[in-house]
Amino acid sequence: MAIVNFFIHVIIMVGIYSILSLSLNFQVGISGLMNFGHVAYFAIGAYTSALLTMAGCPFLLGLFSGMALAGLFGFIISLPTASLKADYWAIVTIAAGEIIRLFFLNEQWLAEGPFGLRGIPRPLASLFPENYPIFYLLMAMFFMAFTYFIMEVLIRSPFGRALKMIREEEALASSMGKEVHLFKIKGMVIGAIFAGLAGSLYAHYMTFISPDHFMPIETFLIWVMIVIGGRGNNIGAIIGALTIESLYISTRFLKDYVGIPADILASLRMFMIGFLLVIFILYRPEGLVSEKRRSHKIK
Repeated sequence: MAIVNFFIHVIIMVGIYSILSLSLNFQVGISGLMNFGHVAYFAIGAYTSALLTMAGCPFLLGLFSGMALAGLFGFIISLPTASLKADYWAIVTIAAGEIIRLFFLNEQWLAEGPFGLRGIPRPLASLFPENYPIFYLLMAMFFMAFTYFIMEVLIRSPFGRALKMIREEEALASSMGKEVHLFKIKGMVIGAIFAGLAGSLYAHYMTFISPDHFMPIETFLIWVMIVIGGRGNNIGAIIGALTIESLYISTRFLKDYVGIPADILASLRMFMIGFLLVIFILYRPEGLVSEKRRSHKIK
């Protein structure tokens, strides 16, 4: 039974991180926005949903509020930075991610600072006292499928095609009358909203969150997911999340079977993920599933 619970846990985490991977893929792979502070939206969604439900609000209200606040933060960050080049955009997003983490780390009146939030309610737990992990697995899969569907609709729409044009040739898009600044803001906000969704699901599954859960390394892991899976491809984003999250979780238990201290094992785990990233960048930069590029013949 323990092995079954382990696999359920892995699939739930894969579902949550697939939503994160899909949201970052929309910003990076589709919109061309170099976001290195994606964990900020993840943290905002988690803390907002947790605080509201702990105050007695319904789960769905907390979830949608977390998505809305994450989207609002993405909007605020993108306003002064949308006109910046990719390298400056990356610097700003890194700083934004750390500002959010340090805020939750140092404030004491709202989220208990470094001690984090404990006892976060699990939605509908009283209805599934025996098989709650299975229920949460189904819920995580539902939201992952919902995110995938929305992303596919957006990418195939004229809006998504405009984002790809801006990604490939910003000057050309501007010369054709596209509001490049506005499109970048929309791309950032959409990705932030769904990262907030992932944060809410994470908080209610773990029932405990702290600033340590939202370190910059989380953004690095999500980047690895989309690089390995394939930037610009939603299926690739999910495959990348499955690959990295399965590796990341399963190697935590190796200390029970091999005589390696936990701290050394953690370093080896990150070395393996970093080595895998380098291999893909060098030998398969398009990832496991390359982006499908449509061509139109002019007769």
